[in-house]
Amino acid sequence: MEDDIPTFFFLIDNLRFDQWKIINEVITDYFRLEEEINYYSILPTATQYARNAIFSGLTPLEMEKRFPKLWQNDEDEGGKNLYEDKFLEDQIKRLYRKSIKHSYTKILTLEQGKDVLDNLGNLMHNQLNVLVYNFVDMLSHARTDSSMIRELANDEAAYRSLTLSWFEHSPLLEAIKWLSQKKVRVIITTDHGTIRVKKPSKIVGDRNTNTNLRYKQGKNLNYIDKDVFAIKNPHEAQLPKLHVSSTYVFAKEDSYFVYPNNYNQFVNYFNGTFQHGGISLEEMIIPFATYLPK
Repeated sequence: MEDDIPTFFFLIDNLRFDQWKIINEVITDYFRLEEEINYYSILPTATQYARNAIFSGLTPLEMEKRFPKLWQNDEDEGGKNLYEDKFLEDQIKRLYRKSIKHSYTKILTLEQGKDVLDNLGNLMHNQLNVLVYNFVDMLSHARTDSSMIRELANDEAAYRSLTLSWFEHSPLLEAIKWLSQKKVRVIITTDHGTIRVKKPSKIVGDRNTNTNLRYKQGKNLNYIDKDVFAIKNPHEAQLPKLHVSSTYVFAKEDSYFVYPNNYNQFVNYFNGTFQHGGISLEEMIIPFATYLPK
């Protein structure tokens, strides 16, 4: 932000490092990869925590304290990522102690992607433009829910291929092509990755325990020790503490949590699906790539 070159910050939700490597081969047809930095997502590797942390520049515990009316905990109703624009604005003011002309756009549909493409000329007047693309995250969840998508992305290689196919025909690539003719800086990153789960691990919690398959947050959790990384004092890990006895447990490697009730039914449904929220290299190592025009 120290020069006059507009920066376009593209965050593609749930983009694994290997998926970025594939789309990077296309991006570098139009841009020069200036710098590649790999960093770690926070735990839980879930959008609610990881993406809010990026835009606020704060840990979940700090967010809860600084924005008590905006931060949503697992037990709260409603959307968990509704205030990223406000978190971003607050972070900019903290870092620069002045207002920076910027924009924040979340793209959930093809039409919204086309609208961004039509508006790129106006965005060139901003110093910073943040654009969040949710397609890869939706693809991951669709693969869980749709037998057809499961067939199309039946393993990691097929999942990468499907991601590449989307990217090559997306308004996002059209935007990158348009920007490659301008004097801009482009950043590609994500909030977390995902892992294909294969090992069910039994867990017991009360009815307020969250539903994520790779991490659980609640009181009186009963789990298999060897399958989890447990945090019994959430504040030590900069995580909110909903109850006196609140514990966070994160599934390790390729395991996922299943309740004893309807165990076989859930195993048959979720085994082999791509999930996130836990602790694995696939979920935690994420790219931060800076590009400049050739």
